[in-house]
Parts: sequence; structure tokens; C-alpha cells
Amino acid sequence: MATADDRRADREQGMWSVVLGWRERVRARPGGRLTLKILIGVIGAALVIGGLIMVPFPGPGWLVVFAGLAVLATEFAWASRVLDFAKDKVTATTDWLIRQNWAVRIVAGTLTLALAAVIVWGALKLTTGIDLLQEARDLLG
Repeated sequence: MATADDRRADREQGMWSVVLGWRERVRARPGGRLTLKILIGVIGAALVIGGLIMVPFPGPGWLVVFAGLAVLATEFAWASRVLDFAKDKVTATTDWLIRQNWAVRIVAGTLTLALAAVIVWGALKLTTGIDLLQEARDLLG
């Protein structure tokens, strides 16, 4: 006789087969393969572009970029290679930075903040015409 745990495991396995099998069902239909590629491409590209826009601002910019690449990697081999390359580079850079002394870490953090500030300044100036440096000068004197 099956236990409650066995029945729960069977239900969960059945759910996952439904969730994971939808792509195969879509691909089996006429035009389904192309439709799926287009849909995955649009969703993945939107995530990557949105993530890149968010990178200089506080928030999960890089996380969204990697999520978009992961979505694209489900249908496109090139995206899988780019995702693997990016993961390797991020891991290597993080490992290198951890091995450095505090002075190098502070310089790296300062340069990162300075780059983010320049990007925010440029984005505001180009999109709204607001020059933060001029506004600061006006406020200070």
C-alpha cells in the first residue's frame, strides 16, 4: 500500500512532467517551434535590455541580465555560451577581489561608484536635461 509521501511524490512528479512537457507540446504543433523561439527571444531580450538599463541604478540590474540570458539559453545555444562565459568572468573577478587587500577593494568600490555616478548623471542630462553638477553648484552658492 502506498504511503502519503509516495502519493505526494507521484503528484509532484506528475506536475513537473506537465510543466516541463509544455515546450514539447508547443513544438509538436505546426509553427510551434518558430513561435516558441520568437516568444523566448522577445522575453529574454526584454529582460536583458531592462537589466542593462537598471545596472547603474540601485537594484537587481545584473541579476535581471543573467535571468534574461538564462531564458534565452533555453532556446539559443549562443545565449548558453554567453551565460557560461559571463558566469566564469564574474566568478573569477569576485575571487580575485576577495584575495586582494582592503586598499584594492576600496579603490575598486570607489571606481565602481564613480562610474555609476557618471552613468546616472549622463542618463539624467540626456533624458531630462537636468545637470546634477550645475544644480549642486547652484545650491552651494
